[in-house]
Amino acid sequence: MKRSIGAFALAVLAIPTFAAAAYPDQPITLVVPYAPGGTADALARVIALNLGKKLNQSVIVENKSGASGMIGEAYVARAKADGYTVLYDATPLSINPALHKMNFDPAADLMPLTMVSVTPNILVVPKSSALNNLKDVVETAKAKPGQLTFASGGTGTVQFMAGELFRQGRDLNMLHVPYKSGGPAIMATVGGQVDMMFTNISSSLPLFQSGQVKVLAITSPKRSALLPDVPTVAESGLTDYQVYEWNGMFVPKGTPADIVDKLQTTIRDVLKEPSVKEKFDSLGADIVAAGPEDFKQFLDKEFAKWAGVVSKSNLTKQ
Repeated sequence: MKRSIGAFALAVLAIPTFAAAAYPDQPITLVVPYAPGGTADALARVIALNLGKKLNQSVIVENKSGASGMIGEAYVARAKADGYTVLYDATPLSINPALHKMNFDPAADLMPLTMVSVTPNILVVPKSSALNNLKDVVETAKAKPGQLTFASGGTGTVQFMAGELFRQGRDLNMLHVPYKSGGPAIMATVGGQVDMMFTNISSSLPLFQSGQVKVLAITSPKRSALLPDVPTVAESGLTDYQVYEWNGMFVPKGTPADIVDKLQTTIRDVLKEPSVKEKFDSLGADIVAAGPEDFKQFLDKEFAKWAGVVSKSNLTKQ
C-alpha cells in the first residue's frame, strides 16, 4: 500500500505544469471605426506600430467604418474582454448617443483606456470672403438672418457640432449646409459656395498655407503654435467655447485590470517617443496621455455638452 501511494505521488509530480502565458501572446487588433486616410486612422497607425514594438507583438489596425463609427464601436463593445481587441476612437463616439438610437451603450459597454490626443478645429472662409474675423461673422449674421451659411460633412459631425455650438452661443440665425463628407464640404468652402466651415486643423492647414482660405479662429482654449496669430473663439466672448477632435483608446467592459494597466502604461510610453510626438505635432494633434479616470471625466463632460447642443437644435434622434 505504501509503495502504491509513493508511486502515485511520483506520478503526480511528474505531470507537467503550465504557467499562464504572459499578455500579449498573440496579435492585438486595433479597431478604427472610420475609413482609412483620415486623421484618426493616421494617428492610430503610428500608435499601433510603436505599441507593437514595445509589446513585442503585432498590433494590427482594422478599419470597420460606417454609421458614424457605430459599427466598429459595437464590434469592440461585444468582443471578448481579453485585451486582444482595442478600439481607437474619436469625437463622434461622444456625439452619437445624442443623435442615434444605439444598440449598445458606449458609456457602459466600453472601458476608457487612454485619452491619446486632442486636435482643434479652425474656422475657415474663402480667400475672397469679406469676413475677416469673428466680429464680422456675428455682425453679418445678425444683419442678414438665415443667409450666412456654414458647411459640414453632415449633421452630427464634429464640423456641424462646432458650428452649431458657436451659432447657439451667439444666438445667431445661420444656415447649415451638409455635404456627404468633409472633403466636399471644405472644397465648397474654398470655392465660395458656402460662407464658412469649422474644419480639422490637420486636414485644412495646407489650404491656408497655400492661400486658398482665410482662418478666422481656432476652437481650442489657447492659441496654437501652428497658427499663433489666429485668435481662439473664446477670445471673441464665448469664454467657455472649446471643441476638440479628441482621440482615445478603449477596451471592452470587463477587461482584466492587469491587462488594462499594461496597455495603459505601454501606450503612455509610446506617446513619450520623440518620433511619435513629431508625427502628432505635424498633424496639429496635442498629445494628452490621460489615464482611464481622467479620460472618463472628460468623456462625461463631452456626452453632456453634445447632448445639450442636440437638444437646442431640435434634431430628432434616429
